[in-house]
Amino acid sequence: MLGYVLIFIARVCDVSLATIRTLMVVQGRKMQAAAIGFFEVIIYIVALGKVVSSLDNPMNLLFYALGFAAGNYVGITIENKIALGNLGAQIILKTDDNKELIDKLRENKFGITVMKGFGKDGPREVLSVALNRKDLMKLKDLVYEYDSKAFITVNNISPISGGFFSPTRKK
Repeated sequence: MLGYVLIFIARVCDVSLATIRTLMVVQGRKMQAAAIGFFEVIIYIVALGKVVSSLDNPMNLLFYALGFAAGNYVGITIENKIALGNLGAQIILKTDDNKELIDKLRENKFGITVMKGFGKDGPREVLSVALNRKDLMKLKDLVYEYDSKAFITVNNISPISGGFFSPTRKK
């Protein structure tokens, strides 16, 4: 039984590390990706070696697969908690008077660019916001507090230069 648990735990660890490493690669964090990859592959080889050396035992394969599935879940959960990176948000407001919301967002250290847009129902204000990913829920809550019908989209961004980003807050 201990062997099954070790295979499962090793697989959860290596797949979780793979998820975080992939995030680091996408964000161009070379050293972090390399370090994580080093440990990831060691754990992977150990777990795989245990399974391959006992192919006559289907329970090894079952726990290997369960560890893979759980590792995906754990990796995504960790990635959501650390929330590294930057986002660009576009907020299309349905209300007419948005000065109070814009001031509130700026008070909360969000850099905002206000543009005029024209939709099927007429003119709208469009806010362009560059933010730390950790601050997404705060942005959403503030916007919906003032305009519950606002349309918000977000994209991952890689800022090159200029603009305003509030300092990353430690939680």
